[in-house]
Amino acid sequence: MTAIERSRTVAVVGAGTMGQGIAQVALLAGHRVLIYDIDAALAADGVGIVQDRVERMAAKGRLDRAEAEEAVGRMAPAGALADLAGAALVIEAVVENVQIKQTLFAALEEVVEPDALLATNTSSLSVTELAAGLAHPGRFLGLHFFNPAPLLPLVEVVSGSASDPAAVERAYRTVLGWGKTPVRCADTPGFIVNRIARPFYAEAFAVYEEQGADPATIDAVLRESGGFKMGPFALTDLIGQDVNEAVTRSVWESFFRSPKFLPSLAQRRLVQSGRLGRKSGHGWFPYGPDAAAAQPHTAGPEEAPAKVTVVGDLGPAAALADLLEEAGIAVTATEHGGPYIQLPGEGQLVLADGKTSVEFADVVYFDLALDYRGATRIALSASEDTSERTLSEAIGLFQKLGKQVSVIGDVPGMIVARTVAMLIDLTADAVARGVASAEDIDTAMRLGVNYPLGPSEWHDRLGRDWAYDLLHHLDERCPGGRYAPSLALFKLGYAAGDEEDAQ
Repeated sequence: MTAIERSRTVAVVGAGTMGQGIAQVALLAGHRVLIYDIDAALAADGVGIVQDRVERMAAKGRLDRAEAEEAVGRMAPAGALADLAGAALVIEAVVENVQIKQTLFAALEEVVEPDALLATNTSSLSVTELAAGLAHPGRFLGLHFFNPAPLLPLVEVVSGSASDPAAVERAYRTVLGWGKTPVRCADTPGFIVNRIARPFYAEAFAVYEEQGADPATIDAVLRESGGFKMGPFALTDLIGQDVNEAVTRSVWESFFRSPKFLPSLAQRRLVQSGRLGRKSGHGWFPYGPDAAAAQPHTAGPEEAPAKVTVVGDLGPAAALADLLEEAGIAVTATEHGGPYIQLPGEGQLVLADGKTSVEFADVVYFDLALDYRGATRIALSASEDTSERTLSEAIGLFQKLGKQVSVIGDVPGMIVARTVAMLIDLTADAVARGVASAEDIDTAMRLGVNYPLGPSEWHDRLGRDWAYDLLHHLDERCPGGRYAPSLALFKLGYAAGDEEDAQ
């Protein structure tokens, strides 16, 4: 199945920001483009805005002048739906309302040619439900662009239950030809990105609700240790607390209120109070000219121990042994027992594993890092029973490595570790259910929400049992199903083990 020919017309219904962006992508790919809106003035304005963007691109040297002039001439507003009759592809980008979209597509079906594709840009509604009243639902599918569409490469190509595989493949190849990175996805609540991304927000909010740390500290740890570009508190302030919470609640409801997708009560209170983020001047953080930036908790200076013993294989934190030696700390290694770093005061420094410090005599936990060499901040957790000397030595050790240290409450799984484990688990479950391939999910999460690694890439790096074991321990301490490892994650560990045994 080939892509839609560049000589064919692409129509966009809805002249808002997203509709304009999609129209610009199709236009610069070489198609004739029509924009229709129920408000004719908005359609004309949308065309003008896109044409202005194209002309500015030419003025800045990002587009050939002749090419820009030719493109501007290929674009026009449509005065009526009947004007879209010759379109080979119609993409809808109107309000997220099932009835409005169904009515629109029923009308379009009476207008377009039999071989035309109909696509919705919905981010939250069921593609299958939107196609339910169509006479020919096989040509209907989802093309979920991310905003701003001209800049962000990802497009989720969503197959509804009645979508014809040939139509989906034609749409996939068309989007690929437009210079985008399409990923295939079944019609599931949240598709790929909005489904898999829920733990990034949910686990941060849970740590906050458990009094583990404040928003600024949690954000800093996820950025500076986890490698994420923005923390979830700042990001949801940017998105809008009402928007983010509505997506979370929609996914939760669509999955029959599964505890895996449980919304945050703290976020609900923000929405109820009107603290919606940047757009309202206050969300998790205050905004405005006089607002002071919230600062993460950072421990004061402590003296580093002169020597430590690395007991057992530190697994994902194995790089710490070399870093300690490079920093001038004498390291003795023993293969038996552990895994932990034995401190001079007899306390132990342990990588987050889903357990709590209070369970042990004298333990400080440290959080997962994307790269312990490059990380600029490390989170530690301890209980009231942890000795002051052990905590001091743990802080000093990481400070000796050039890291800032944030001490958080004794929450199982800490911050980065529990977030990554949940991302891995949801991905394994989605792959097992045929939502998307592991490769497409990794691509979607890296390009759609700018994660440093895709969940399956994290899994491969951390080891086949890491996420399962951490979640199993978390589930024992926080029962209710939220952290219960999926059967898919359990099987994934065994499958990986079988492959290793066969080599």
